Amino acid sequence: MHNDCERIMLTAEQIRSRVKEVAQTVDALYQDKRPLAVGILKGSILFYVDFVRELTCPVELDFMAVSSYGSGTVSSGKLRIKKDLDSDVKGRDVIIIEDIIDSGFTLANLKALLLERGARSVLIVTLLNKEGRREYEIAPDFNCFDIENEFVIGYGLDYDERYRNLPYIGILKREIYEGK
Repeated sequence: MHNDCERIMLTAEQIRSRVKEVAQTVDALYQDKRPLAVGILKGSILFYVDFVRELTCPVELDFMAVSSYGSGTVSSGKLRIKKDLDSDVKGRDVIIIEDIIDSGFTLANLKALLLERGARSVLIVTLLNKEGRREYEIAPDFNCFDIENEFVIGYGLDYDERYRNLPYIGILKREIYEGK
């Protein structure tokens, strides 16, 4: 797996330090509230776990599985809900915890859906922000890292369900996903 990386973009230590910093900032906003932390499966799981461990507010945990990619490297432009929330969001403060914001399609549609369902507020926290690929008007409220337009893997992010367990964020070699 490591040999499939062109280079390491973010080390495990850089990730740990920044996730802790962002989580503490978000935590301060919710000290007198009980937010619902929604992890977006599967990519955000490692980030989600590390992030919520840093929270001291009384947070409730839940998950959604949504996709707009399938097994490709380009968004399909269609949001598919594969696993919905178990919790009702009506009147709740919701924190969406996502691995990466790329085109913005998934998060723009997901935020709109949660607000339609009656969420009092929806805050977006992302590990990675790839603004150069943005096609929808959406920005994370909190973001750990801005990255260049590269295909990244590791720390939950995958290519065709591989590489999620890498402890760092790496750039996948082009020949891997271009099939050369």
